[in-house]
Amino acid sequence: MEQNPVISRLAPTPSGYLHLGNALNFLITWQFVRQHRGKLILRIDDGDSTRSRPQFVEDIFRTLEWLELDWDLGPSGPDDFYTNYSQNSHSEKYFAVIEHLERTYSCKCSRKIIRKTFGSTIYGGSCRDKMVPFVKGRTAKRVIVDRPVYDAGSAFDLARAMGDFVLWTRDDTPAYQLVSLVEDETHGVTHIFRGEDLHTSTLAQKYLAEELDFSQFLQAQVVHHELIYGPDGIKLTKSAGAASLRDIRESGKDKSYVIDLLCPYLDRFREKLLP
Repeated sequence: MEQNPVISRLAPTPSGYLHLGNALNFLITWQFVRQHRGKLILRIDDGDSTRSRPQFVEDIFRTLEWLELDWDLGPSGPDDFYTNYSQNSHSEKYFAVIEHLERTYSCKCSRKIIRKTFGSTIYGGSCRDKMVPFVKGRTAKRVIVDRPVYDAGSAFDLARAMGDFVLWTRDDTPAYQLVSLVEDETHGVTHIFRGEDLHTSTLAQKYLAEELDFSQFLQAQVVHHELIYGPDGIKLTKSAGAASLRDIRESGKDKSYVIDLLCPYLDRFREKLLP
């Protein structure tokens, strides 16, 4: 029987200069897709317009060129991206998905109020029964989380981990959980490779996919790879100012330097995929 073709994606966010953790994810995904003669999509997740910057979009293309990684579908460069692929230009598509959900509500609570009310950033649903009118740019849209989501046969308490999570922000932008899920479902993605820090995020998207009956995403194989930590023991992130691939590139080093650094991670990941 002929198996369905492998379809995966590179999905960086243009919220900072890419670092070694991004390179690890790119290499894992690219190698898997090419090994299985599948299709690789370049998808730049710029749905959060408050954090996206043109220089970070340009850095994505320069980094992929430097690492000599190709893709089959998606923008050919920054100009093509902004003209034809930017998620900011298609926000109505994501809002239309929310309108198909029955179990959502509007929320007027800011992060500051949530921390003060609940003692953390996990939202406890105080607006769930208040019938707050939705006003773009002033209120958020949240999905009701009142059941477990199953992970490898075990029930995961998503309500405790995330609460009623945001689908549309008070800044009038679609939330990452919604955008990523819709794009994966729309493009028929069969394999998703992510850092292990996104495990809860994956389960939130699975919960949302169940609410929307997104069968493609629910059938996709999601594999979480290990993270890269700095000398201080803290994981590399753009927001924490991790050393960027741009700095490595501009120091005159080529991709072999990065490959050598990442070889142990790539080898361990291959072992993880073995039956």
